[in-house]
Amino acid sequence: MKITVDLSGVKKAFADNRKLKSAVMDDAYQFFKKATPIRTGNARRNTYLASNRDKIVGDYPYAQRLDEGYSNQAPYGMTGPTEDYINRRITAYLNRTGSK
Repeated sequence: MKITVDLSGVKKAFADNRKLKSAVMDDAYQFFKKATPIRTGNARRNTYLASNRDKIVGDYPYAQRLDEGYSNQAPYGMTGPTEDYINRRITAYLNRTGSK
């Protein structure tokens, strides 16, 4: 089983500011990876940022199960909390720049 978080919407939102997009993606990846439960380390080891930097990929057989809250270490999974994190980052940026 493989789960993928599609972050292409973030890419479109920040087309004019590649540095910001890169920072948000790097931060989102770190947030997702840190939210990934750790028992043997396999899940975290097999979580990566895709080469086009638009997707965070969890490539292991039980990825969907973990993302559905199977582990007490991540009762809300990883995708939902990561999407919330990205939204907070984008909102904070827009508020700082006065954009709507």
